[in-house]
Amino acid sequence: MPQLTEPHNMPPAPFTQDGLVLADATLRQTVRVTIGGRRMRLRFSNAFGGATLPITAVTVALPAGGRAGVSAVEPGTTRGVTFNGQSSVDTSPGALVLSDPLDFPLKAGTNLTVTTYLATGQASNDVTSHPGSRTTSHLLAGNHVDAADLPGATPTDHWYFLSGVEVLGGGPAVVVIGDSLTDGRGSTTNGNDRWPDRLSDRLRADRRTAGVAVLNQAAGGNRVLENGLGPSVLARLDRDLLAQSRVEWLILFEGVNDIGTAAADQAAQQRIADRLIAGYQQVLDRAQAHDVLVYGATLLPFGASFYDDPGGFRETARQAVNRWIRTSRRFDAVLDFDAAVRDPATPRQLLPAFDVGDHLHLNPTGYRALAEAVPTRLFG
Repeated sequence: MPQLTEPHNMPPAPFTQDGLVLADATLRQTVRVTIGGRRMRLRFSNAFGGATLPITAVTVALPAGGRAGVSAVEPGTTRGVTFNGQSSVDTSPGALVLSDPLDFPLKAGTNLTVTTYLATGQASNDVTSHPGSRTTSHLLAGNHVDAADLPGATPTDHWYFLSGVEVLGGGPAVVVIGDSLTDGRGSTTNGNDRWPDRLSDRLRADRRTAGVAVLNQAAGGNRVLENGLGPSVLARLDRDLLAQSRVEWLILFEGVNDIGTAAADQAAQQRIADRLIAGYQQVLDRAQAHDVLVYGATLLPFGASFYDDPGGFRETARQAVNRWIRTSRRFDAVLDFDAAVRDPATPRQLLPAFDVGDHLHLNPTGYRALAEAVPTRLFG
């Protein structure tokens, strides 16, 4: 999910200075594909850029040892990427650019290294990125797109500009729209153990669903109704769902930040619960108009977290929203994530074995439990 980079998530100095971002700099990133195929192409986004994004050169390669977050690549695997037959491309503010298709065989679950060089840099501090990468990228001055390794590079746990890898010839896709619980806060950096990663592993293990792509369109702090850390779900639905390739299913798992940032009084929480339900219905209407099946996930408990309130009004709102998700019959299926990870002894809190420690986010064991709560038959 592309979003506007916050100041503290910008590339570190000297890669951001004098109004230029990544001038004469190489950026090496790794991402994981969820389906395999013989051809692929890249998506680069300048959705939030304040100036043209001038990409000078791009290569792809297999990372050393097949690992995520490493700066080295496997010798002999580096291939140049082109855009309309050219090695460079300028992308206007707000625009998306697709690379030319490239013969580059990938197996499902493979990590891919993408190395980008910007000669002049982007002339704006408004930069498109995905801060919650849970994956280490590497920055080095100069043009090193063909280098086997980047000794002395500066590591940073963010993605910039790259917004997708399309593997051509694969099957249909499921888009997951969510917040930090789907973005993977509490998961292992470079471990690819967010719950959508685990879901992809399960789908790949079943020959009936092995060709299903999983597109994680989540960001920490995101909300359904209001902009904040990234545009709201209602504002980004066209870009992050409907503009994706070959989408057949949507998993909607978001709303806890809407409840948690609304005032902790009875009237405000009643309003936010009603507005959330109306927002879900907007998502359902827009997605189903494009023949996308929508699976609704219940909201997780947050008792004892910083969202908890003494009056229990936020918990009441969560229960009202979850009751509607379970009983409205508007969704094509319901994923009861609340039931999968709550503490049976204290249902308004997460099971301690799944709690990363802040009583709001999950650890890798908890994320595995969410993935296992999704029936793979829904994607047959």
